[in-house]
Amino acid sequence: MYYIPRTLNNYDEVYGADDQSSYDNAYPIEMYIKSIDGFSGDGNFMSKFGIEIRDQVVFSMARRIFNEEVGTFTSQTRPNEGDLIYFPLNQKCFIIRYVNKFEMFYQLGALQTWEVTAELFEYSGEAMNTGIPEIDILQKQYSLNQYDWVIQTQDADFITDEDGNIIVLEGSSTSDLIFNAENDAIQEESDQFVDFSAVDPFSERSI
Repeated sequence: MYYIPRTLNNYDEVYGADDQSSYDNAYPIEMYIKSIDGFSGDGNFMSKFGIEIRDQVVFSMARRIFNEEVGTFTSQTRPNEGDLIYFPLNQKCFIIRYVNKFEMFYQLGALQTWEVTAELFEYSGEAMNTGIPEIDILQKQYSLNQYDWVIQTQDADFITDEDGNIIVLEGSSTSDLIFNAENDAIQEESDQFVDFSAVDPFSERSI
């Protein structure tokens, strides 16, 4: 499998989150799949946000292997929550939700393994630059950044129309969101019957 550490680029200490995380490296590592009978977790269910997939899988990795394959190239001493694991068997990425460091209760007088509970990764704008096409394609498929879909020349210059707007690929995930937005139409219609003036923001105009 591939272990993909998360890079924090704009960590907010108040909210404990980073909305500009990136994944820049992927390290091959040996892992043992403990949930061999299938995925655990909540599975597929309908929430107020639509259908959500909460498939979970439990991996076990030797501390020595982790230190050799990942710790040698990074400053990590253990798997971190928020890092990714790419599972080539089903070609999906899982995000680490919990790391149990007491899996084997000090056999031979020391901790031997890490037990990692991971959940199916939901892409939310992270930059993927691992160099592994199967992993980096997540950003190309689900990115909502219009500059990831813009048409470029051979010199990597953006192609624009006569008004200076960039041209994105037809059928991209951003074309419908950017160019077909109905904000202006909604605003014009609301101005017909709602008066948001400073004097009386709750008054209604007569139609």
